[in-house]
Amino acid sequence: MDILTLFALALGLSFDTFAVSLSCGITRNGISFGEAMKIAIIMAVFQGGFPVAGYFLGSVVSGYLVVLDHWIALALLSGLGGKMILDGLKRDPECAPRDITRFRVLLALSVGTSIDAFAVGVSLAFISVGIWHSALVIGVVTFLASMTAIRIGKAAGSRLGPGIEIAGGIILVLIGIKIVLEHTLA
Repeated sequence: MDILTLFALALGLSFDTFAVSLSCGITRNGISFGEAMKIAIIMAVFQGGFPVAGYFLGSVVSGYLVVLDHWIALALLSGLGGKMILDGLKRDPECAPRDITRFRVLLALSVGTSIDAFAVGVSLAFISVGIWHSALVIGVVTFLASMTAIRIGKAAGSRLGPGIEIAGGIILVLIGIKIVLEHTLA
């Protein structure tokens, strides 16, 4: 696979991560550089690691995962998004929003946005692509997309005011719905 095609693949895989990272920046507009790095690194590791897992484990579990992957993503993203919406509706406007930098929250977000990368890894195994090089490119593109989105979200979040946690939750639920629609309508 040529580098341009690989970059396009990495960019396509990073769209969901971009949207989730944007939501993170919006809901936590006081996010520090270190917290943004933590989010971006975890997202990049999962987005780059899932194709490797798909590459090596795909033939064994791909039949089972293909049936469920979009529903798993929907459950994870909708669960977190729904919790953010409920917290935003119940929250005192002067309270801080939910801590999206907690590892458990980041783990769920990372898995939810990276499941499609597993399927990509299975595909890459069939066309004999160098998986380590591909995973590195996917991880770097995801990291850059995530850092960019957090920065954009941070700038926008400071202007949007207190109900922004609800908007962030809605974004996560919509990403989950988008993933299900892509898989069921394709």
